Amino acid sequence: MIRKALLSLICSAIVLFWSGIAVASPLSDRLAQFPDWQTKPPVQAAKGDLGYPDWFAGDWQVTTTLIDLAAPIAPDVVTPGFESNRAYLDQPIPFAVRFVKAGRQLVSDRAYNGLNLAKAYLGDRSVLAVKVDPSNPNRQITILRGDRQLVSTVTGRATESPNAETFLTSEVFQQEFRGAPQLYFNTVETTTAYQHLVGTPEITADQVTAIYLSPQDPDYFKAGDRPVALYRYRLEFQRG
Repeated sequence: MIRKALLSLICSAIVLFWSGIAVASPLSDRLAQFPDWQTKPPVQAAKGDLGYPDWFAGDWQVTTTLIDLAAPIAPDVVTPGFESNRAYLDQPIPFAVRFVKAGRQLVSDRAYNGLNLAKAYLGDRSVLAVKVDPSNPNRQITILRGDRQLVSTVTGRATESPNAETFLTSEVFQQEFRGAPQLYFNTVETTTAYQHLVGTPEITADQVTAIYLSPQDPDYFKAGDRPVALYRYRLEFQRG
């Protein structure tokens, strides 16, 4: 049985994608304050898909490595599976991604990228498909063996481009786990700073995934808008 915490760890990062950024901005400041996060990020309602700089275009081999994790309000609230996720520390996970043109903007191929990431963590036999709602690029469904699904909907987003080679983004997801004895909901934030390495095709990224309780959770009022789990990753992009 796949732990809900592991699913959240994986699927919250489906839009994946560290480097220390010295330029002051709300998102770079947020990353610099890790793990002292007291609120959700400063995002606006998500409209349309997330557009990326042109230097993302094409196919990539990505290696993601969990380099730190924190439970900011433990022992009052600790998410299931948090301690077992320490097994992923310093373990590089490779997978393929691509970015494609959609009209005038460059976007993540969410279905392709999400499927490859989920399979990298869970194995080919556990993940059947990842589908994106054709009428809403911010809603996707990960279909798992055993008649289980994870429905993720991006509800909030912020982006910053302090210079031509730096791109920061934060997305907030509402997640719904289906197929368990009862529906399970939570909120996930993925905040990332990407750096295009000048003179090379490579990209590095500093990414933090934050897990928040939903109002349906009995511990919701203990946590409020504070994250109950934080996972920090280093990502390295090499041309595929």
